[in-house]
Amino acid sequence: MEHCGKISIVGIGSGKIFEMTPKARALIESADVIVGYKTYTELIGELLTDKKVLSSGMRQEVQRAQLAIDEAQKNLNVAVISSGDAGIYGMAGLLLEMILNLPEDHQPKFEIAAGVSSLNLAAAILGAPLMHDFAVISLSDWLTSWDVIKKRVALAAQGDFVIALFNPKSKSRVTNIEEVQKILLNFRAENTPVGIVTNAGRLNEKKIISTLANFTKEEINMFTIVLIGNSNTFVKSNFMITPRGYSLNR
Repeated sequence: MEHCGKISIVGIGSGKIFEMTPKARALIESADVIVGYKTYTELIGELLTDKKVLSSGMRQEVQRAQLAIDEAQKNLNVAVISSGDAGIYGMAGLLLEMILNLPEDHQPKFEIAAGVSSLNLAAAILGAPLMHDFAVISLSDWLTSWDVIKKRVALAAQGDFVIALFNPKSKSRVTNIEEVQKILLNFRAENTPVGIVTNAGRLNEKKIISTLANFTKEEINMFTIVLIGNSNTFVKSNFMITPRGYSLNR
């Protein structure tokens, strides 16, 4: 193809402009077309007043990716946005796969811009829970079988990783988080610290520190990140800390 545009795959963090990386903002501002989930395009609406915006609802990722490719093949500069980091449960993998499956002369140029993940935001709000090895697991069984998810939880627990849970509970997945709790209690003490952050970096941000035995009693939804400490994680002055191993008097 003689002329082909560019696709920038951009993580917008929490959606607050001041928390977005300068590179992410620059790629959005230089784009002709913005493609994204409707909720995310609305979060950064102030940056999009002069843009063509193509937005859609949940579970339409493949269609959005194809839209972006179609627009880029018109020799346009396209920014595809994801909340957090586009490479962590975002659009980067799908788009990259679809672009690289095209004949080489039909492939638009592309760039992936890192963003601030809700994992980073939640950890900073809770204190320093990710100072040692950790595992990140999504409890959404839309694209991954529940048996595989449970296996990953069990193995991460056996390895004494701090465990971050994305998509921990939805209207259709009410009991999965309780199954995960039971798995974890086979390997961790009941008083293991658990941090719960909802709407990290957004309006109505909420932080709770609970324990492994009690955390499922708290309000948890799809906008929540749950961070489960390892065997050394402790709480002090309402902050979670996972020590790296330095010798200190506590």
